[in-house]
Amino acid sequence: MHAGLKAFAFAVLFAVSASVSSSVSAAPVIGEKAPIFTGIDSNGALVSLADFKGRAVVLEWTNHRCPYVRKHYASGNMQRLQREITEAGATWVSVISSAKGKQGYVSGAKANELTAMRGSYADIIVLDASGDIGRAYGAKTTPHMVLIDEKGIVRYMGAIDDKPSTRRSSLKGARNYVREAWLALTAGKPIDVAVSKPYGCPIKY
Repeated sequence: MHAGLKAFAFAVLFAVSASVSSSVSAAPVIGEKAPIFTGIDSNGALVSLADFKGRAVVLEWTNHRCPYVRKHYASGNMQRLQREITEAGATWVSVISSAKGKQGYVSGAKANELTAMRGSYADIIVLDASGDIGRAYGAKTTPHMVLIDEKGIVRYMGAIDDKPSTRRSSLKGARNYVREAWLALTAGKPIDVAVSKPYGCPIKY
């Protein structure tokens, strides 16, 4: 990105982020509009939730050094879920809310390297070092998951599944809340578990 354009993008991001952080004080509510956000992706481009109007969106808070996150990626569990949902037409956004100098913080280049190395099917990686997006969504752990429907309504938020463990063996028989919510949403059925308690590593704001 040209230096002047990049500086402008950061200026716009700062202004929007200030507006978001000052207007959102609580976690989203199931059945209500998802908080609008604008951030910078791993390629240095501005990205906004509004860009995905008319499409379902999954937000995934991640930290490559968190053992809970590593369980889901090293086993291929997260990639399978990403592929299933993105191939069905949704947009998957991975969010990194670790502050600079803290565990999990990465540059855009490193984020892209990790995406390729792990075979992630995420469409976009958003770098949220300010923590504004994470706080707007009440994200406290990695992983933390949010499902937003094509109308911008929050339909699910919380844990990826019901097994708060770092062991890969815990995936056997796990109830994947995100998959359940996605299948119910696409089938036009009620989501049995719309909110669950997230587990994992505390986000390093």
